Amino acid sequence: MIRLALVLALWAGAACAAELKVATWNLEWLTLRPLGDLELPEDVVPKSGTDIATLRRYADILDADIVSMQEVDGPEVAAQIFTPDRYRLFFTGDHVVQRVGLAVKLGIPAHRNPDLAALDLYPTAKHRLRSGLDVTLDLPAGPLRVLGVHLKTGCHDDRLASSPRRECDTLRHQIPALQSWIAQRQAEGAAFILLGDFNRRMDKTEDVSTALAASGPLIRATEGRASPCWGGGSFIDHIMAGGPARAWMVPDSLRVLVYKEKDAAAREHISDHCPVSVRFRPPE
Repeated sequence: MIRLALVLALWAGAACAAELKVATWNLEWLTLRPLGDLELPEDVVPKSGTDIATLRRYADILDADIVSMQEVDGPEVAAQIFTPDRYRLFFTGDHVVQRVGLAVKLGIPAHRNPDLAALDLYPTAKHRLRSGLDVTLDLPAGPLRVLGVHLKTGCHDDRLASSPRRECDTLRHQIPALQSWIAQRQAEGAAFILLGDFNRRMDKTEDVSTALAASGPLIRATEGRASPCWGGGSFIDHIMAGGPARAWMVPDSLRVLVYKEKDAAAREHISDHCPVSVRFRPPE
């Protein structure tokens, strides 16, 4: 009875919350597999218990309500960062090490929708791509659809239609699946958030962001901003909102949690990405 009362209290607190802090975080090969595991590239050194404890401390500092995760080998290791006394975890059904997940604070009702499997263009290949994780948050203001993604790496800047690079061709073929998902949400009049590691620098003339916005109006928290992560640079982790959620994004609430560790060795032990967050204020 005490546990049930605690859960109900948490739910009530979340339901009355004025804002949601939404974040995306690539945790860089977060796995419990041992060094030399055949599923890991030869140059990947799994994180130690100390490294995982450091990530957990940063997760506590981040204190986000919703966190889209990338490069995580499932819920067992994720629960060491986003602990079960605070978060409920969702993951794609992909049979890959670098899965896409979502951590949702306890008290926020949520359910998983079918994965956006169309992002995995080569489902029978040895080195597969990642599906998108599609979760609905059942907020007092109504449903909020959240799609977490981790797109193909290696094409940060090239024009997709004219680049000779194979990575750019792969990324180009992933875009229609996202366009279709956005168009469906737009047709439903749904509030939605699209976030994650796009492996793409975006600006007003960039063709990926232009293609996505063609399927429905979007607002991107990182637009016109530079990231201070590991000395600074362009964002490739993005948070976008569409439908009614565009009006829910709190202006100037974009934040990057920069690690206090500064040396290159620390970067290898923590992550080469910093958590990126923005706040949303759904109507009560």
